[in-house]
Amino acid sequence: MHTTGIFEAKNNFSALIEQVEKGEEVRITRHGKEVVRMLPVRRKPVITDEQIERELSQIDALHASIKPGPTVRELRDEGRQE
Repeated sequence: MHTTGIFEAKNNFSALIEQVEKGEEVRITRHGKEVVRMLPVRRKPVITDEQIERELSQIDALHASIKPGPTVRELRDEGRQE
């Protein structure tokens, strides 16, 4: 992790970007307080294909367990009878 002040960061921005591209975290401070944190972009997906497949199968199982209720027409007709 590298910490730098705003003035230095402004003058060395390209070098800071290179550090981040190499995987290092860079923090920029103003008057000693952190105001910016630069992190490398994740190259790998956050969720795997297996996780996506598992979630979709759980959604399919949930859909299969839901039983349809009465139709709008049935509800309307029921309301007219009362």
